Amino acid sequence: MSDRLPRLTPDQLDESQRAVYEGIAGGDRAKGVQHFPLTAEDGSLNGPFGIMLHSPGVGAALQELGSTIRFRTDLSARIREIAILQVAQAVGSEFEWWAHERVGRAAGLTDEELMLLSLGSFSSQDPVEDECAAFCANLLRSSVITDQEYEEAGAVLSRAQMIDLTVLVGYYRTLAQLMAVFDVGVPGNEQTPVGVPRHAH
Repeated sequence: MSDRLPRLTPDQLDESQRAVYEGIAGGDRAKGVQHFPLTAEDGSLNGPFGIMLHSPGVGAALQELGSTIRFRTDLSARIREIAILQVAQAVGSEFEWWAHERVGRAAGLTDEELMLLSLGSFSSQDPVEDECAAFCANLLRSSVITDQEYEEAGAVLSRAQMIDLTVLVGYYRTLAQLMAVFDVGVPGNEQTPVGVPRHAH
């Protein structure tokens, strides 16, 4: 974490904090291949997850929403990671980029695609991917979708996909803001890739 919030280890948690911890470290995120470490060597949670423990009521709802976005929508893994990386780039979130570049590579994003995402200029030959990226870019640019943008998105995307993308952008913006306020970056000696904007703390 940072000097603003202490890192909480498992032995320091009360019952409500432990429930949040178990939801993160023992939930869907912990299943299968781990593309980035959820916990440090002392068992404390990395990134936004450690922040959630300090407000377990909100943290429980946030981590459940995040798990739903990651594992229980109809968005493809590539589309989900493209959208998350668009948020990371737009708001300059070091941790989000560091973590989801790894997940994105596992979902099939190429070096060239990641470079374009880092520049905020991603496009795709796949019409659904391309429209999802355009929809997210519009949200990140102005926080609103015009009637024309809505019609263009609706010609390619389902209502559920537009809802899922809107919630995804809001959720990862929230995590980025939490990490900016509490000065939380990438863990340990890990490095954020060159070209990714960084928050000024």
